[in-house]
Amino acid sequence: MSILQQIDAAAAAPEILLAVLALVLLMLGAFSRREAYGTVATGAVVALVVAMAAVIWGTGEGAVPAFAGAFVVDSFARVMKVLAMTGSAVAIILSGRFMVRANMGKFEYPVLILLATLGMMMMISANDLISLYMGLELQSLALYVVAAINRDDAKSSEAGLKYFVLGALSS
Repeated sequence: MSILQQIDAAAAAPEILLAVLALVLLMLGAFSRREAYGTVATGAVVALVVAMAAVIWGTGEGAVPAFAGAFVVDSFARVMKVLAMTGSAVAIILSGRFMVRANMGKFEYPVLILLATLGMMMMISANDLISLYMGLELQSLALYVVAAINRDDAKSSEAGLKYFVLGALSS
């Protein structure tokens, strides 16, 4: 079996798409001259909808292995990925007004939610321990920063630091 047959990136297309779109939104927010929270948040919701469409209509029926069996997409994984992406989209939409009102409308927040969702999707399709661990770490690192996103608040910084130390010790 050749390396190209083992990879089969079509099974991981929603994850690859979400990662690329998260990086594009990060660059958009970083190089934008004006406040970019609304644009990036809208783009993040659109990215989640596009990735959901890729999950629903992307692969055929049955279990589709990828990366030499380390990543498997089956019916259960598809349903759980759609559920995770729906929850993330709802979180971004519902947090928008609060983030702006509390003067925490930083463009990094929707990007971090996308990266945490990517970690969730990796864990859902993981078929071995290293894939599961990589997804867990991606999700955790993004959520550490989300916990400490309000740099002006001492409690937010303390929460992020405690979450990071607890996560580092448990890893």
